Amino acid sequence: MSQDFSHFDARGQAAMVDVGAKPVTERTATARARVTMLPATAALIRSGGAKKGDVLAVARIAGIMAAKRTSELIPLCHPLPISAVSLELAVAGDAVEIAATVRTTGQTGVEMEALTAASVAALTVYDMCKSVDRGMRIEALRLTHKAGGKSGEFVQD
Repeated sequence: MSQDFSHFDARGQAAMVDVGAKPVTERTATARARVTMLPATAALIRSGGAKKGDVLAVARIAGIMAAKRTSELIPLCHPLPISAVSLELAVAGDAVEIAATVRTTGQTGVEMEALTAASVAALTVYDMCKSVDRGMRIEALRLTHKAGGKSGEFVQD
């Protein structure tokens, strides 16, 4: 069994993976997260009464901004020409459900961008509501869909 050492340089040091020979294809990824909270906090978000403003709108913008800066945050992550980022946020019961979808046409996937967008959106929900509910939990961060590239499609709940 051969091992892929393409992420190490000649001295055995970590290096950015060379994607130069990979074909340019359309790639998409979706990541999800959930912020669980007290019922009163969910009601506050639903009503638009949070002191810092519209929680879902601000978290959506934060997620989009984060996706665009992923390579600055994650070591060895390629900067990508992102063609689209969308975030869906909804209060469902006593939680905010987050879905972040990122698209590009490039030589490597956008899984990290989608995960970063969902993470930062969840952190923003926490930040905007922490004065009323420090017990909120960010849960279930995961990649739920990826398409494009050599490995094809990946889907999970």
